[in-house]
Amino acid sequence: MKINQTHPWSLTAEEATEIQLKLVSQVVTEDRLGEVKYVAGVDVGFEDNYAVTKAAAVVLTFPELTEVEKAIARRPTTFPYIPGFLSFREIPALLAALEKLTVTPDLILCDGQGIAHPRKFGLACHLGVIIDLPTIGVAKSLLVGKHEELPTEKGNWRPLVYKGETVGAVLRSRTNVKPLYISSGHRISLPTAINYVLRCTPKYRLPETTRRADRLASSRIIS
Repeated sequence: MKINQTHPWSLTAEEATEIQLKLVSQVVTEDRLGEVKYVAGVDVGFEDNYAVTKAAAVVLTFPELTEVEKAIARRPTTFPYIPGFLSFREIPALLAALEKLTVTPDLILCDGQGIAHPRKFGLACHLGVIIDLPTIGVAKSLLVGKHEELPTEKGNWRPLVYKGETVGAVLRSRTNVKPLYISSGHRISLPTAINYVLRCTPKYRLPETTRRADRLASSRIIS
C-alpha cells in the first residue's frame, strides 16, 4: 500500500505535542468505512537494546480471519519512550511494514490507544490520519479515564470516561480475563469499533489481528 502523508519523526516532546494538536482536528470518530473484506493488525517489537524498531503488519480476511499476507520492517528507533508519544516511536517502522503489503486492508486494529489519550491523539489516530484508513485503538492497559466495574463474561463493556467525555470502552474480550481498552482511531465510531474487535476475537484475549502481529513483531524471524 502507498503512504501519502507524513512528517518528520526525530522531534522533541514539545514539537511532537504541536503535531498532535495540529493533526487531531483531522480525526473522524464516525463511521466512514465501506465493506470490510480485509482486516489488519499492526504491532512493534524492539531489537539491539531498543536501538531498532521492528514492525509487523498482518492482513486477514474478514469475517473468516484467514491470514493472507504479512510484512516486517525495521527502522532505527529515533524517539524515546514517553507515555502519550508512542506513535512517534513506533509509526515510522509501521509505515515501512504497511508499504510492503500488496493487499490494502479495509480496517486496521492497532496495539495502542485511539482517542483515549491525553490529547485525544493516540497511535491509532495518528496512523489512521496519515494513511487515511479506518483504525481502532486496542490497548492492553489503561492510559487515561475511569470506568465502572466490568462483569466477568465476554462481550461486556463499560464506557471509558475522561474529563467528563466518553473516549472509549473497557471491553471483556474473554471471560474471566483482563479487559481491553478500545477507542476510535480514525473513520470509525466506538460502537462499530467494539463490534469489530469482538468479531476479530473468537478465542483469545487479543483480536487475531493484533495477536498475530504481536507474535511476528516479537519473534526472532529474520526478514
